[in-house]
Amino acid sequence: MHGPWPSDAIDGGHWPGPGAPASGPTILALAAASLVAALAVPVDRPGIGWLITAIAGTAALIVARVVPGRQAVPPLVRRTPARGSRDRFAWAAATVVLLGVGAFRAADWLFVLCLLVGTVTAVIATSTGRSLRALAVAYVCVPIAAARSLPWISHGLSRLRSSRTGSPVRILGTTLVSIALLGVFGALFASADAAFARVFEAAIPDLRGDVLARWIFVGGITFGVLAAAAFLRAAPPTAGRLDRTEGRKVGWMEWAVPLGLLVLLFGAFVAIQLTVLFGGVRYVVETEGLTYAEYARSGFWQLCAVTVLTLVVLAGAARWAPRRTPADRVLLRTVLGSLAALTLVIVASALHRMNVYTDTYGLTRLRLLVACCEAWFGLVLVMVLVAGIRIRAAWLPRVAIATGVLALIGLAAANPDRMIAESAVDRYERTQIIDLSYLSQLSPDAVPALAELGRPCLLWKIVEDMSEDDGWGGWNLGRERARELVPAGRPGDCY
Repeated sequence: MHGPWPSDAIDGGHWPGPGAPASGPTILALAAASLVAALAVPVDRPGIGWLITAIAGTAALIVARVVPGRQAVPPLVRRTPARGSRDRFAWAAATVVLLGVGAFRAADWLFVLCLLVGTVTAVIATSTGRSLRALAVAYVCVPIAAARSLPWISHGLSRLRSSRTGSPVRILGTTLVSIALLGVFGALFASADAAFARVFEAAIPDLRGDVLARWIFVGGITFGVLAAAAFLRAAPPTAGRLDRTEGRKVGWMEWAVPLGLLVLLFGAFVAIQLTVLFGGVRYVVETEGLTYAEYARSGFWQLCAVTVLTLVVLAGAARWAPRRTPADRVLLRTVLGSLAALTLVIVASALHRMNVYTDTYGLTRLRLLVACCEAWFGLVLVMVLVAGIRIRAAWLPRVAIATGVLALIGLAAANPDRMIAESAVDRYERTQIIDLSYLSQLSPDAVPALAELGRPCLLWKIVEDMSEDDGWGGWNLGRERARELVPAGRPGDCY
């Protein structure tokens, strides 16, 4: 039974799909993980339910891979072994860690960012490509795989229904017996112990209409995503030409002259920046008529844009510049190496400007996040310089993404909202200046640091919209600590 599903052509190669319907254990594992997601995920806030769902989904995909169908895999699929399979577990672990941030940090913006980056690590964990183009195409393949997984799952269900153990009557009977046993013995244990009773009552699901609708929505979305991932793992499409990092070559004059002029422009800017750096505050004030902080702010965003655009230029040159002869390779290393090295100085200048600006006006989420991104861009430039030694660097895209993921995990571990609050408290002690309006918009993660100010109204405004009971799936360490530090009820002078 080879491929009852139509073959697709991706980049000149075929994507026939798995050679057999989904196995019974695969379907049951995906359904179980979707049920866990429906019961655990708090869709409106970070919580431990996201971590539990990530673990359940990863376990389901492992089961789907370990227990393949009985049919043989088509020869075409066997001839295209998945590359990068060794590090798939590392990318899957990174996805679990990113979603697990919701169990420890209450900052919505941080968790949303981790969730978005988690989609990147999840796609890499299920893809075979190594270039940026291949990884981008993998995103396109996810909805396609979700659609193609429906007949794959349907054929598997048909086979499961035809078996004795998978008949609907047996499944329904097993479910009813399990519910009856758990209900009876759970009620007896609850009546015997008050502590167990509280846990048992919290575990009993709420069967209101809106809750059931949320379960169906979350469970359905989760099942579709996991089915697509299982489909991709069972038969990943061949990357084909997408992994080729070289495109149609151009003449040396077509790329070396424009980039050489760009190197001269960068060199002139860097020379002026060094003058400003050694001239210090007095030089800026006398020359520009601005305070040093205003000067720093006026150029930071432009320098960030320069860094991003330079990475794009470097990627284009690496793809289209010829490298057949030794002279071509020397020219490529010289021009691109000079451009990357000068851009590193610009990165250092941008970070210095941001440091000066935050020392004067305080730390905010945007300033912290952009400074971290700029530092990551600098690290990528260093990797570009290393890659230039051998010209070819198939490892660069994944390693660059991996460093970005690690940087985000490190930022989450550092607790950014608390860092911002601590910076504000320190600045207040030095200058007696504080922005209470901005601090009141921080998440409960900032409460331990702001408690030192002795301003109960500020703390109450932070936790004002916080629910008294998040439920077991919405439990969060940051909110739990805030509840312990903030007195119940609004202080009288806050009305």
